[in-house]
Amino acid sequence: MVTSINEPTMKHTISVLVENRSGVLARTAGLFARRGFNIDSLAVSTTEDPAISRMTIVVDGPADILEQISKQLYKLVDVIKVLDHTNDAIISREMALIKVHAEDSSKRAELMQIVDIFRGKIVDLAGKTITIEATGDTDKIDALENLLKGYGIKEMVRSGRVVLVRGTKST
Repeated sequence: MVTSINEPTMKHTISVLVENRSGVLARTAGLFARRGFNIDSLAVSTTEDPAISRMTIVVDGPADILEQISKQLYKLVDVIKVLDHTNDAIISREMALIKVHAEDSSKRAELMQIVDIFRGKIVDLAGKTITIEATGDTDKIDALENLLKGYGIKEMVRSGRVVLVRGTKST
C-alpha cells in the first residue's frame, strides 16, 4: 500500500453484507489485495437470513483510500451493504484457542488462575499441555496471549474480530 507521510492510517472495521454465494469471499478479498491492503482480520458467517453473509474485515489504512474501496465493493454484484464502523459504538469480540506447555503441576495451577482471571475456559488438559478458550475484545485476547508467551505457547488460533453496532442501528 502506497501512502504519503501526511496520510494518517488507522484500523478500520468494515462490515460487508453479501449474497451467500460461492466466490464472493475471493472477489471481496481480492479487491483489498489489488489495492495493496493487508487484511488484519476476516470473519465470515451467515446472518439471521441464510441467504446473506456478513464479512467483518479489519484493515489498516487511510480513511480516503478505504472510502474508495467501499465504493468499489458496491460495484461487486453480490455486495448488498458496506459499513465502516470506525466511528460507531460497537460490540466487538474475538475468540482464541491457545495451547500452552504445562508439564508440571505448579505451572498448571498458575495457568488455571490466569484463565480464571481472563474469564476463559480450559477446554483440553493433556499430559504436557493445556488448551485455553478465551473470548473478548482484541485488547483482552492480546493481553492473554502476551501473558501466556512466558509459559510457552505451543499453538494458537484466533477467530478474527466480529462486531455489531450498539443499539438499534444496523450493522
